[in-house]
Amino acid sequence: MESAAKITVAYFFSIQKQSIPFAFWSMAIDRIRSRKFTGISFSKLLGTGTGKTFTPSDADLLQWGMVVVIDKERLAAFDESAIIKSWRKRSTSEFRALLSPLSSHGLWSKTEPFLPIQTLSNPDAQIAAITRARIKWNHNLRFWRAVPPVVTDLHSSPGLIAAIGIGEAPIGLQGTFSLWKSSSALRDFAYKGQAHKVAIEQTASIGWYSEELFARFEVLELRGSIVKNLAN
Repeated sequence: MESAAKITVAYFFSIQKQSIPFAFWSMAIDRIRSRKFTGISFSKLLGTGTGKTFTPSDADLLQWGMVVVIDKERLAAFDESAIIKSWRKRSTSEFRALLSPLSSHGLWSKTEPFLPIQTLSNPDAQIAAITRARIKWNHNLRFWRAVPPVVTDLHSSPGLIAAIGIGEAPIGLQGTFSLWKSSSALRDFAYKGQAHKVAIEQTASIGWYSEELFARFEVLELRGSIVKNLAN
């Protein structure tokens, strides 16, 4: 039997201070609810931050995210589910990106979530990138010292539209979600930026991560206002 076509969806919600307790509660409960939702093969609830140091000081308690991989035919139902409606009810702004995976290297929680890989359908499409790493505890301090030059490179990249830090925990499980004008713009940052090239070399020689993933997506649709940390 042929498997259902999948789509990757990224949500980001901004909330007010009084909704912070709801956000913490939902981070726990929605992990369970989303995994039980018919059609979802992968889901992660995410905190957000600036991504400047990848330490707890980066955390933004007024912005939260979610990444799910779901059957295309179930997307509309999930978008109107109790999970999303509860966030939407308490949010001051919502951002949603529909994504098609172009490449994915590595694992997220011991799985390859963004398969199967698709071909680029629109050569002029914007590109999204998700990075995620599980940092070895004995390398945290060294990793944090190495991050600032890479962040400076990232935010000064001419093809960058927006970038945000994401994480499943305050420390140790860190990543980024970024939007780019084109596939070539992302490649220029990844392979030509000097700080990023040094970081790649250090990753190989030092072995910062016990698990890492880099995934690249074609942006199919963007909906909603661009939330504050998703802006240059």
